[in-house]
Amino acid sequence: MDSLNLARWQFGITTVYHFFFVPITIGLGFLVAGLQTAWYRTGKEHYLRLTKFYGKLFLINFAMGVVTGIVQEFQFGMNWSDYSRFVGDIFGAPLAIEGLLAFFLESTFLGLWIFGWDRLPKKVHLATIWTAASGTLLSAYFILAANSFMQNPVGYEYNPATGRAELTDFWAMLTNKVVLVTFPHTIAAAFLTAGGLMLGVAMWNLRRNPSKDGEGFRAAAQLGAWVVVAAAVVVALTGDQQAKVMTEVQPMKMAAAEAQYDTKDSASFSIFSVGTPDGKEETFAIRVPGLLSFLATGSFDGTVEGINDLQTAYEAKYGPGDYTPNVAVTYWTFRFMIGIGMLAAVVALFALWRLRKHRQMRGRLVWWMAVTVPLMGLFANSLGWIFTEMGRQPWIVFGLMPTSAGVSPNVSAGEVLTTMIGFTLVYGLLAVVEVKLLLKTIRGGLPELPAEPTDSDGDGTGDGDGTGSDDRPLAFAY
Repeated sequence: MDSLNLARWQFGITTVYHFFFVPITIGLGFLVAGLQTAWYRTGKEHYLRLTKFYGKLFLINFAMGVVTGIVQEFQFGMNWSDYSRFVGDIFGAPLAIEGLLAFFLESTFLGLWIFGWDRLPKKVHLATIWTAASGTLLSAYFILAANSFMQNPVGYEYNPATGRAELTDFWAMLTNKVVLVTFPHTIAAAFLTAGGLMLGVAMWNLRRNPSKDGEGFRAAAQLGAWVVVAAAVVVALTGDQQAKVMTEVQPMKMAAAEAQYDTKDSASFSIFSVGTPDGKEETFAIRVPGLLSFLATGSFDGTVEGINDLQTAYEAKYGPGDYTPNVAVTYWTFRFMIGIGMLAAVVALFALWRLRKHRQMRGRLVWWMAVTVPLMGLFANSLGWIFTEMGRQPWIVFGLMPTSAGVSPNVSAGEVLTTMIGFTLVYGLLAVVEVKLLLKTIRGGLPELPAEPTDSDGDGTGDGDGTGSDDRPLAFAY
């Protein structure tokens, strides 16, 4: 393999690995904030124990996300220097804002939340977790705005003297039609993933020992299940809008996602398709009439351009070359993304049915669902990311820069292979650490709360010795 393909593999491995943590961080932050709000409003102890329990899972995941996310920045300069040079003026603004505003907002207020237990007023402490969770939304938006430029370049001018794309309209970039539909879709998918994790962990504990922490885990299971169901509905609605925008700005991606080789009116949606070895023709398919036209255009009679016609048009516009993405990868990642996401919603509905009237969570089926539902959202998100990036090929910036032109010219295949093996091994080790930490926390169940300190000296600190809070030991919740 040459340096280009190795660099693509390395970026794919590190990006997909990092993206395992992103949706959990976004969704679980808000769910933990919701649990703490429930405790603040009701005073019920099991909500506080749930806050600390899922808060620890959130912190483990957040830390891993930060560590693996830093690597992405370095890869732009090491393996993709020509790409970085081409889009540096454009990517610099949103990524700088994401780092300086969103990330520092998350980390600062998350630190206040961690160390603020028993030190900050309850209302202020509650505000810190809501602020940290909100920071994840800002972070996601600026990163998606940068990625959306790669899908649909706007707000720029090409400078032939420098050979770079230069930002001319930052607002146009932030309101790119792609990011406006991608952001709500991504956030809804994040809530589906986090809700699945909350549901799966609660189901597993209820099946293992229903008499221990039953009230708390039932509340968590119900919350997680409702979040998954609601998020699945929003994912479907926003995904429909995203498909229409994708058809408008990247018709080849939609054609490849449906293995649509020829332009058709009232195009059908293929549930299963088999093509010729060269990928130019379809030999067998199971189709739903008119559904593809509706997904792509909003009309069952709409026209959907096919791969072969688009290839001819792109050759006339951009010059000779193969402008077709990997149809098999694009086609199947699109279907598995949808199918696995829908399956998570089915499991959530089943859980809500079993939770009625305090029915017990028993049986092998419950165990399998508890183990797999947290993974469903992760896999669906990762498959969606792979589909988005693979479907854009052979462009690294659609219509402006082919992927082959973005790789670093002075980095050898051996150097890329060495770093790829190194990162893969390190990430494998981090995965073992992550899983062990999560399983240890999950098996431990809901944490016991310490006894409330007395305030016998009346100084309002609860230390009972009249010395005030300065001499109290540091209160650290985890």
